[in-house]
Formats: sequence, C-alpha cells, structure tokens
Amino acid sequence: MALYRVLLVDDEEEIREGIIRKIDWNRLGYTIVGDAENGLEALEKAEHLHPDVVMTDIKMPFMDGLELGERLRVVLPSAKLIIFSGFDDFEYAQKAIKINVAEYVLKPINSNELTETLKKLKQQLDREFAEKRDVEMLRRNYMDSLPVMREQFLVGLIEGRISEERLRAQAPLLRIDLTSADQWAVALVRADSAPKADAALHGEEELIPISLKCTVDEILGYYCTFTGFLYSDCVAVIAELKPESGIVSLMNGMNQICKSAERVLGVKVMAGVGTVCSALTEIRHSYREAQNALDYSATMGTGKVIYIADIEPETSVKLQFDEHDEREITNAIKMGSEQEIADRINALFTRFETLLLPLSQYQIYVMEMMTSLLKVMHAYELSTEEIFGVDFNYVNTIATLHSPAEMKQWCKDCCIKISTLIKRERVDSTKLLAQNAKQYIAGNYQNAGLSVESLCSFLHVSPAYFSTVFKRETGMSFVAYLTEVRLQEAVNLLNTTSDKTYVIAGKVGYTEPNYFSYVFKKKFGVSPSKYRSN
Repeated sequence: MALYRVLLVDDEEEIREGIIRKIDWNRLGYTIVGDAENGLEALEKAEHLHPDVVMTDIKMPFMDGLELGERLRVVLPSAKLIIFSGFDDFEYAQKAIKINVAEYVLKPINSNELTETLKKLKQQLDREFAEKRDVEMLRRNYMDSLPVMREQFLVGLIEGRISEERLRAQAPLLRIDLTSADQWAVALVRADSAPKADAALHGEEELIPISLKCTVDEILGYYCTFTGFLYSDCVAVIAELKPESGIVSLMNGMNQICKSAERVLGVKVMAGVGTVCSALTEIRHSYREAQNALDYSATMGTGKVIYIADIEPETSVKLQFDEHDEREITNAIKMGSEQEIADRINALFTRFETLLLPLSQYQIYVMEMMTSLLKVMHAYELSTEEIFGVDFNYVNTIATLHSPAEMKQWCKDCCIKISTLIKRERVDSTKLLAQNAKQYIAGNYQNAGLSVESLCSFLHVSPAYFSTVFKRETGMSFVAYLTEVRLQEAVNLLNTTSDKTYVIAGKVGYTEPNYFSYVFKKKFGVSPSKYRSN
C-alpha cells in the first residue's frame, strides 16, 4: 500500500527539521511531502500536494493552526489534522474538537509519543481506506443500486444515448440480456392519470404506473421475451421478436395488457408500438415511433393499441433528424477533427441511402439538420456570412442540391467551417478571459480580500475552469500571479516613494505588514527595508 502523505507546518524551522529527522516515517507508513512555516503557505501547498495528514502548530503568524484547520476542512475534508500546542488550554481543545482535529499533541514534542500518535492515526486511516475498498460492501451497494442503474441504462438505450461499445461493455454488468434476438421493437403503455371516483387507485394515482408494470410483467411473457421498465408516466417495453411471429405476437400481448389493466385499475389504458429494428443501437427509432403511436392511441379511443406502421409510412419517422443525430453532430463539430465530422455525416446519410426515397425527403432531412447547425452558430455567435456567404438562404441553397451525394458533401463543408470557427473562437475566448483577469487584478490588487472566487464572480466563470485556463495562458496560478503583481508594485513604491513599509504593505493588498515582509523576502531574498537601503 502507498505511504500516507504528510504536510508539516510550524513557524520554527528547528522544530520542523527535528520532527522530520527524529521520526522513521517510512516504517510508520508515512512520507513527508512538504513543510511550511505558516498557515497561509501551508494552505497553498495543501491544495496541490493533497496530503492525507496535516501536522500543524497552533500558534503561528499570519494564519494559526485552528484557522488553517477550518480552511482545510473545506478544501480537503478527508485530511486528518494533528495540532501541536505549547498551551494546555481547554479553549484551544474545544476549538480543535469543533474542526474535527484527529489528535491534539502538547509541546515540547516527544518523539516516542508522536510515534504512538502516528501509529494510532495510521490504524484509523487504514480502516477508512479499507472501507472504501471493501469489495463486499461495494458489491452490496452495487446490488442495491442495480435496479436504478438498469433503468437509467435502458432509458439511455431507447433515447439513443448508448453507443454500441458501451452497450457491449455495460449490459452484462447490469444483468441486461438483449443480444439473443435478431429483431427488437419498443412499445409504450400508459394509463389515464385521472381515474374515476370509484376506481381502485383513486387518490393514489402515483401507484398506477407500478400496477401497470406488474400487469405487463404478468402477461407479456406469454407472447415474447421482453425487458420492461418505468419511463416517465409510462411502462416501456423492449421486445425481442422472433422472425416467424414478428410484431404480431407483441401486438397481441399489448392488447391483452390493455384489457386486463383496464379491468383491474378501472382507468383508460392505451399503448403504442414502434416498427421492428435489426440493431439495438437503432432502437431509438422504434421508441420514437411508439411515442407517436401512443399519441394516436390517445385520440382514437380507449383500449386501443396502435402500431405505427398502420398509421404512418415507415420511412417518415426514420428520416427525421432526431435528438440523437443532433447530439452526435454537434459533439463532432464542437470537439471532433475534420475526419470525425466527415465520418459522422457519412454515417447519417448511409442510414437511408438505400431507401430510394424522393429527393424532397432528403431535402427535408437536410433542412432539419440545418436548423440544428443554426442553433450551434447562434450559441457561439458565429456569422452566417462567414460560413455561407452573403445573402444566404438555406431553403434555396438546399433546393439546388440534386442528389444525396451533393447534400452530404455540402453538409460536411458547412460542419467543418462551423467547427473551425468554434475552435478559433474558443482559443480567442480563453486568451480574452486571461486578459480580462489580468486587467481586473491590475485594478484590484490593493484589495486584501481579492480572491479567485470574487474574480470568477466578476468574470461569470467557475473557479475550476478559470484556474485551468489562467494557468495555461499565463504559466502561473492565480495566487502566484497576484503575488507577483503585488510585489512588483511594492518594489516600485519602495523605489519611488518614502512611504513606510507598513504603508506600502497596505497599498499592495497586505493587511499584515509582517506577512508582507515574509513574502517579499521569500521572493527577493531581502526584507523590504533592506531592499530600499541597498
């Protein structure tokens, strides 16, 4: 097992060196990853060293051990805190308890006592890590969560958010077996949510979908193999169909379910069935068809099971540019390469190139795609003229495309142009973000309360995103850059004014003159007063 990481904090260098030298850290299961001489320095180091244990003196300049503990509880809640103190004071002990201090050690520090403290703390850390890694406990939690995870996965499958790779990898782990068939179809069953006063579940309408699911589980197995789950106010069914019986067996089963559920619940029950698909990753089309069929069922009377192919031409739904298609294209445009964009467009057009449809059907499909592209362009405030030229009218332009091949190439060119502009805009926006941050710091470095949170509130970005962008654009963290600005201004004031050191400290954003001197000396090797005299 890896050694536990320790950060040691004390304002006396001799004490830090003595503790490091006198303890056999590796034998006890620890390693010193850093040390600091005050709470502020320790807080900065802890945020990138991620120690498991912080050992700190309670009395230090600039930020004491208790305040450090309170701040660490926010940024590193799992870190254990050992407090050193030369004061056997009950008030300190009370405060230490409030911030969940693991151990409270009195000075002068005895190496044997500290060793025993570290051994005891290691046992606690070992127990906590063992619980996190406890396979049996994880297995129990997994089994408890399995029904919810299965349902989420199945919802993602019918909505078209599950890739083929993810389907193969996760379905067995979730105890989902849909791969034994060659054909599938989706059916949706819904009951009226407003039962009559004498209905069985009047006043407890939230139980209707549960009862309906029980009816589906009880009846449909006699007609086909299926997987059923609750979906919004419906029961969704993914049916595995046999070639010899096809959709007929599913339709018969759904009819029986509607009749039986109406008798049991005393409410109107309706169902919609989508067409058969030969690939699970394409089942979203059957799901959408089932949704449309369910809408028809609601308008055609009670107890009706509608098969979408009886009402609509089969190709009308499959040629729609649906949410899955939109998500695939927009993701490729935003993050993919030109080749990935081309591959995605090819995949979309390959789906219906063999259907021998009239040209108008293709044109409608491309118009639907164009609507999604315009939404992306609007989100990034891109100019249509830069992409499509002056006086662009996409209806007229699409009408001039006389074959699916021409449409496919035109879509590729448009998507690649949009992607290029988005990536250029993204680079420009990160540079602008860093530039605006620098300007804000330049105008507010005198404010001792300036923090990354207040800056991000002004810029309307999250601290995590800002920190990543700012470090990439400037090569420095926010704290390091702010310190650099303050110290350079301090040097300027030392060179050009006769202000006292404590006055200069306040002018550059330090409320504590001693801490200003500490930071200045750490940067330049001399104190502010000695710098001026030199």
